[in-house]
Amino acid sequence: MPAIVKNKPHVSGKRLNLNSKESISKNFRIYTLVFLIVTIVAIVVLRLYFLQVVRFESFKALAKNQHNLSKILVPERGEIFLKDKDGIYAAAVNKETKLVYVVSKEIENQQEVVSFLADALQMDRAELFEKTKNSEDMYELVKHRLSDEEIKKIQDAKLKGVHLADETFRYYPSAELAANVLGFVGWNGDKALGQYGVEAYFEKELKGTEGNLEQNTDTAGRWISIGERNLVSAKNGNNLVLTIDHIVQYETEKLLKSAIEKYDAEDGSIIVMDPQTGKILAMANYPTFNPNNYSQVDDMNVFRNLAVSEPYECGSVFKAITMAAAIDDGKVNPETTYVDTGAVTEAGYTIRNSDLKSNGRQTMTQVLEKSLNTGAIFAEKILGNQNFYDYVKRFGFGDTTGIGLSGESPGNIGNLKNLKSNIQYFTASFGQGITVTPIQLLSAYNAIANGGVLMRPQIVDKIIYSDGTEEEIKPMEVRQVISQQADGQISQMLRSVVVKGHGKMADVPGYQVAGKTGTAQVASTEKKGYEEGKKIGSFAGFAPMDNPRFSILVKMDNPKNVEWAESSAAPTFGELMKFLLEYYKIEPTEKYTQKDLDIFNQNHKLKDLFLQNENNLEKNGGIKNNPGATNNEKNEKR
Repeated sequence: MPAIVKNKPHVSGKRLNLNSKESISKNFRIYTLVFLIVTIVAIVVLRLYFLQVVRFESFKALAKNQHNLSKILVPERGEIFLKDKDGIYAAAVNKETKLVYVVSKEIENQQEVVSFLADALQMDRAELFEKTKNSEDMYELVKHRLSDEEIKKIQDAKLKGVHLADETFRYYPSAELAANVLGFVGWNGDKALGQYGVEAYFEKELKGTEGNLEQNTDTAGRWISIGERNLVSAKNGNNLVLTIDHIVQYETEKLLKSAIEKYDAEDGSIIVMDPQTGKILAMANYPTFNPNNYSQVDDMNVFRNLAVSEPYECGSVFKAITMAAAIDDGKVNPETTYVDTGAVTEAGYTIRNSDLKSNGRQTMTQVLEKSLNTGAIFAEKILGNQNFYDYVKRFGFGDTTGIGLSGESPGNIGNLKNLKSNIQYFTASFGQGITVTPIQLLSAYNAIANGGVLMRPQIVDKIIYSDGTEEEIKPMEVRQVISQQADGQISQMLRSVVVKGHGKMADVPGYQVAGKTGTAQVASTEKKGYEEGKKIGSFAGFAPMDNPRFSILVKMDNPKNVEWAESSAAPTFGELMKFLLEYYKIEPTEKYTQKDLDIFNQNHKLKDLFLQNENNLEKNGGIKNNPGATNNEKNEKR
């Protein structure tokens, strides 16, 4: 019987252990391979998701750009014109030029490019290094509005990475003319925007609407005629024709500048308006600026249009408003009398007349002729605080006029909200304690010149749309402020101010001029009360009185050579009114002689000679303040 051999358990166990290790190693390799495959598949799927879903639009646009041309079509900005007897006069136009930009990736020698551009364009080297350093940007703008000389230098240099491109820029042919009215077009990043004046206020109308062009192109970028082409045309901006007459504007600016220098004033404004329509014929401010070189202006306040944005306490020129209200309400008439004691005391304050005199019994007409503060207070008291406040609002104070110029201020009549504060109403009756803008004040006088009807001041006369159609802007009547009867009475009183009162220098031979002076204190910006020695002179009026064609406001800040408005604002008003009446060929309304004209010319000439002699005396080391002149000035009144 064969022998049976039994397997040894420990030998068999050793073999099982070896098989187990081999199995584990094999499984690990399989799992690792599976993990790697899964990871790779996941990465591929995620990448595909990123490319086809997340970056779909960008790659679509990239592919589209390789086969299509997409271009923004920039509209032409609307131009601005002034009025002219023979048509229109270009004030803000578009002019073709070039800009320069750099593509940093194309630049081979940065130092060479920076040195060249710094010399050719007169630019800062540090700024140019920043613009020309290597970046991911496709291009970097260097400078707008190149001169012909700068363009030629760049074209001749032929530096790699430096490029020229066409651009249109805003050009003002008459430089400073009406600069504060027009404003200018400046750059905000890479966009040109209207800033200040008409350019800013009518930005939407002037800038137009951008268009777009999309078309199929070949590999060279040429249009494929049978390809797809989508065009949305740009819509050019509208042209504006302003109400300003460029000849009147020129003469007004010239006269204002002369007056500012003559009377050594800090600044000033003049507005000329048509009483029947509210159209602005001229609006001048000084100092001014050249909008072609706006970037060279150091003081940005020069950009502001003081005629609409600078509220001030106007002083006695406001007395006409107080008197008109009292007459319209039936409380007084031109012959109503009161006793002037020279002062009024209220709430611990004493208000005196500017001449520091008590004049006894006076009529309301004499109140305006002599510019008596106590008389204005009398009219306000009898009118009543509530009624006075209502009339002030009806004349348009405390609210913007809606003239259509950026930066217009509503002024401030907040002191009148407390009806129980009599002292605030008393001072407001003669134009102190409340602030008004020149355009508000002239609009109020314009209402008196227009039969009591307040007109909205108008700066745009016509809109010429991009399709060639035109729209004339109709004058807008705001409201009837005072009755025609009251209007006739206050007009006669203002005529008397010019004939018998402090407005004589505003009169023009052959015409009945009506108006009122005002010399106001200047409120302190640092403390309660007023600036010592500072004043603002104003004269507001109109002519001819029976059929007013022009209303004018002259405002001068802190004239140093004269004390009262009758010696600065009034004669300036007279000179301008005389020019207007002659320029528009307005027939005289009353008889006059050559002697009257000679006196008018002589009076203005004598004022010039007086100031010239005084200046010469100072330059020659003489007495700075002539004792005789000082005494004369002290005797002057408003």
